[in-house]
Amino acid sequence: MSVPMAYIGVIIIWSTTPLALTWSSEDVGYVFGVTSRMLIGALLALIVAALLGSGIKWERRAVLAYVASGLGIYGAMLSVYWAAQYIPSGWISLLFGLSPLFTAIMAYFWLDGEAMTRSKLAGMLMGLAGLAVIFSSSLSLNTHAALGVAGILLSGLIHSASAVWVKRIDAQLPAIVLTSGGLAMAAPLFLITWLLTQESLPVDISDRTAAAIGYLASFGSVLGFALYYYVLRHVDATRVSLIALMTPVFALALGNMLNGEPLTSEIVCGTALILSGLALFEFGQYLGQIRARFR
Repeated sequence: MSVPMAYIGVIIIWSTTPLALTWSSEDVGYVFGVTSRMLIGALLALIVAALLGSGIKWERRAVLAYVASGLGIYGAMLSVYWAAQYIPSGWISLLFGLSPLFTAIMAYFWLDGEAMTRSKLAGMLMGLAGLAVIFSSSLSLNTHAALGVAGILLSGLIHSASAVWVKRIDAQLPAIVLTSGGLAMAAPLFLITWLLTQESLPVDISDRTAAAIGYLASFGSVLGFALYYYVLRHVDATRVSLIALMTPVFALALGNMLNGEPLTSEIVCGTALILSGLALFEFGQYLGQIRARFR
């Protein structure tokens, strides 16, 4: 598969994942929703890897990559599923869109990333201003929405740390192998978490919830993670995180159209600030080069 096609695939899957995530937990609870998704996803990924003749590799660097991926999947997904109880699904993609900022800072220290320029710092401040607008809007939504915002930010931090860690290990694994290894590492952690919560198996699961879990397990976990790690292997970690610059707009629109989620002026303003800040963070240096040519 070409890298651009994989990149587009990740954008499509990540744009639809937040709404599916919300639907997958509405009848069964967030712990069962994420656990069932990851157990099914891990099984599917291992089957696909075996059919492709890849299989799990057990070299030291490969195992370290599975650990980095699995811990990232566990921490980020558990946080985002918990947070999704309290905020609209579109906010998940929007707030997760701040991950390029986290990734760039971590890559600067761990991967000898690019130095912080004035445009990058200005973009970060603009993104934080947008976050402040969204946070203030959450206070008027419900009493727990602010906690949901914090949960998504924690998820983004964990996800970014995992991506940089995997990139630093550089195990040179096929994408499906890294995906199956990471999911196989994370799935038992989710199962243990579900058992510790002492939740019983849901008796009645709606068709929409079951379909959402199936979609997330197959596309969101197996195909989505495989495409993501494939892109991550061939593209700089900070550039990969630019996917989060495009998905919030689609996710907010889907949440509004299919789930009746509000799009207030505060949300639109916060969204514009965050996405503009991310664009300035990534492309501000090119604007400076263009201005210099016309002087």
